[in-house]
Amino acid sequence: QVQLVESGGGLVQAGGSLRLSCLASGRTLSNYVMGWFRQAPGKEREFVARINWSAGNTYYADSVKGRFTISRDNAKNTVYLQMNSLKPEDTALYYCAARYAWGTTYNFWGQGTQVTVSS
Repeated sequence: QVQLVESGGGLVQAGGSLRLSCLASGRTLSNYVMGWFRQAPGKEREFVARINWSAGNTYYADSVKGRFTISRDNAKNTVYLQMNSLKPEDTALYYCAARYAWGTTYNFWGQGTQVTVSS
């Protein structure tokens, strides 16, 4: 089992920045891929970004490419999502998730942290 706890959400004006954190515990994460997802009211949950814990490879949704950066700190067992140039359409509940590196399904999820971007 992997436990995930997100933090760092809040209210920010358009054009501002936030950094989300996801503290992971319970397992060695070297065999995992960590992802960030988001869900806006009335919409389906969508992929935002992912990072391979051991190799550090990253991948982003087109909607956030160039504005968001995913990273990890091995010593702190923490994944970050740096969000810059925020737009009102980035408003959503942001979730951290984990899956095995050889799988496709995210097995473990955090409780989410709310990001609200005002215009």
